Amino acid sequence: MKIKVCGLKHPENIKAIAALTPDYMGFIFYGKSPRFVDDLPVEALNSIPSSIIKTAVFVNESAETINSLIDKYNFDAIQLHGSENPEFSNSFRNRVKVFKAFGLNEDFDFGKLEAYADKVDFFLFDAKTPIHGGSGNTFNWAMLNKYTLGIPFFLSGGISPDNLKEIKNISHPQFYGVDLNSKFETAPGIKNIEQLEKAFDSIKTHTDELRS
Repeated sequence: MKIKVCGLKHPENIKAIAALTPDYMGFIFYGKSPRFVDDLPVEALNSIPSSIIKTAVFVNESAETINSLIDKYNFDAIQLHGSENPEFSNSFRNRVKVFKAFGLNEDFDFGKLEAYADKVDFFLFDAKTPIHGGSGNTFNWAMLNKYTLGIPFFLSGGISPDNLKEIKNISHPQFYGVDLNSKFETAPGIKNIEQLEKAFDSIKTHTDELRS
């Protein structure tokens, strides 16, 4: 199971998280988010090991801006968290890996994902909120059983030290990784290193158990 830590914005905290060697690190380029990176120095990302996939998060951003920021920070992946259509999502796959995020609630229609099946590399399932993620809310994880496509997905939305152990009950064949964000913070954009260390240990132990 892959580990993605999202919502990073402060250079020293970024360095500390990189030392934990997550599989993915996410940086939010959405001005309304409290985790908006703003004018993050390029140097803050240069020190991240190449084994960690640097991921930029956008909400209904223009292709020109997305491509410019991929160039500036040398991103390996992008996460599209708005209403981006399949063709728009697919247009970046010659440059980076593409996540397409969807907010889930009890009324979510999994059929809408079919149009994205060969247009993205990963889905990310979050709790549906008006603020495009980072709310700390969860959704009913039993809904994941309705997902039947072959695209791997990341689980996001309110994953915390308190419910992390429940992830072990998710046995979906396309469950690929977890996205850790607001519930592992001391303030928006500042991750709690001690809490993340414990979470990493728990997730890696679970992964080892699945392999054995």
